[in-house]
Amino acid sequence: MRKIGIIGMGHVGATVAYTLFTHGIADELILIDKNEKKASAEYNDLHDTLARNNYYVDVKMQDWDGLKDAEIIVTSFGDIDASVKTGDRFGEFNLNAANAKEVGEKIKKTGFKGIIINISNPCDAVSQILQETTGLKKNRVFGTGTFLDTARMQRIVGEKLGQDPKNVEGFVLGEHGSSQFTAWSTVRVNNKIASQLFSEEDQDKISAQSNKNSFKVAFGKGYTSYAIATCAVRLVQAVFSDARLFAPVSTYDPEFKTYIGYPAIIGRDGIEELIQLKLTDEEHTKLTESANKIKEHLASLKK
Repeated sequence: MRKIGIIGMGHVGATVAYTLFTHGIADELILIDKNEKKASAEYNDLHDTLARNNYYVDVKMQDWDGLKDAEIIVTSFGDIDASVKTGDRFGEFNLNAANAKEVGEKIKKTGFKGIIINISNPCDAVSQILQETTGLKKNRVFGTGTFLDTARMQRIVGEKLGQDPKNVEGFVLGEHGSSQFTAWSTVRVNNKIASQLFSEEDQDKISAQSNKNSFKVAFGKGYTSYAIATCAVRLVQAVFSDARLFAPVSTYDPEFKTYIGYPAIIGRDGIEELIQLKLTDEEHTKLTESANKIKEHLASLKK
């Protein structure tokens, strides 16, 4: 029984639920939201789809106790407007830090022992708060992190070279936010070193654009949903199938003692392994600075 709870039924949570529902990835979904009307609306909309959907999915709502034997919980709570208005994903920090503690305590109370995949921003900080509050092992709580930012970089590089984004390898690392960066030493296109295909100026523009594109979408339609939901669903599939997917996610890095966007192997037990990259000195400095930013925000909660 592939059972998934989704906490937060805004645009992203609803898109995750719809994708899992229509693609036959889940056998049972539990939809939870602070707004009872919103949870009920999504619950009924999906139920109305059953007679035409290719798969039967058992959908429930507001059932916290039902999370106990779920295999995965996806957290997608928060107010995207806070990030859109400020242009900074830490715009949601105060709200979502409190939300993460409340949600984490409720999850812990259910006796849940599965995997948490966090989408809520600021993704790295919220993932850490959820792990600490639930008491789950660090490998069993991780976030979408720079998985989406890396996809955006792949898109931009692919478009500039007339290539399918899937032909582009490499990573955007660090905070899922303003201090993220493209680690150009890791980027290859059809096994060609990408840094040799672009000038330093173009590299800087591409790095900046992968972050700006998220706000371009958010400013245009008021939120983002499809791309981030697709990333979350891919991670859900990796856990269910024990795929050992190699992807940059928000994971706890012992070197920096914080959650941060870094490549890992994702399988049935969550984070199976961190893959150590041979970064340049400049890239490692950027990663350290990004980690320090995340830790500073987390430290502010304890003052």
